Amino acid sequence: MSSSNLAKTLAKTALMLTVLLAFLPITFAQNDKEKDILETFKHKETIVYKMVDGIELDMIIFYPEPDKIKKANPWMLHVHGGGWAGGSKYNVLKKSFLGTMQNLLDAGVICATIEYRKARGKITAYEAVVDAKDAAHFLLHNAAQYKLDEIKYGIWGGSAGGHLSLVTALSKDSDFKGDPALAAYPLYFKCIASYFPFTSCVNPDIRPGSIFEDEKLFVRLLGAPLEEKSELAELLSPTELLDENSPPILLIHGDVDTTLPISNSTYMVAVAKEKKADVELLTIKNAGHSFSGSNISPSIEELNTYAANFILSHLQ
Repeated sequence: MSSSNLAKTLAKTALMLTVLLAFLPITFAQNDKEKDILETFKHKETIVYKMVDGIELDMIIFYPEPDKIKKANPWMLHVHGGGWAGGSKYNVLKKSFLGTMQNLLDAGVICATIEYRKARGKITAYEAVVDAKDAAHFLLHNAAQYKLDEIKYGIWGGSAGGHLSLVTALSKDSDFKGDPALAAYPLYFKCIASYFPFTSCVNPDIRPGSIFEDEKLFVRLLGAPLEEKSELAELLSPTELLDENSPPILLIHGDVDTTLPISNSTYMVAVAKEKKADVELLTIKNAGHSFSGSNISPSIEELNTYAANFILSHLQ
């Protein structure tokens, strides 16, 4: 094999491994880089928001500097990605989200990032949404303790977390019943920021060239092949949940994403126009999944600032 062909083969193999590792059903432990970044945030606490089947689900709450803390502060809930079966609450420390969170904290917005049940075995993305809703219910239930506003709050995430954020905010609480003790605190998110999300189980046109192309991933997402779970597929499709009363949504997507192509977001924008919902799309040129790539435009710093400004415009 020539050196050029060998290089191409190695590059292709590396790309395949990168995509595979990103969606393996594993929750990775906090790494050294994440520990170092986490240590830079001096005002934070980790709390358990829910016990389910003997498993503790927790969250980290990040606080602004003390002089920015009021009796009731606007807040954002972050839902991490990882193929619905991996990732962790520390994903908020990755470059795609870190700048947004720092900008929000600087503006006096409290940020929480959660763990949820992963889609493995009998657990599906449905349970992940239940947990995300319960996390928000929990924060509302304990708003005074954590100095949270009971009205000004939103949700954001990327990839699988972008999808879960959309479903969590757009769906009816009654369709995703969780802890009955928290049911007295209905959710009315003021905004959603969703980065490179999956947006529809029911539209086959967005599957080509994506991780859903052969439809095998639906077994993880839904717990069974797509054709066996049509009702659940609709419940887990953000585009099916949109209506004119939906909270404002910002989608940010790379135009060369081959994991979840930008057609996911352009399709949602088209559906939003039909349903008179407030959805905008910021396209990142030369960017793959998680905004990977060189010479992306806008830059990571610029898109994080854009997202933070969008959020602040609806929380302040």
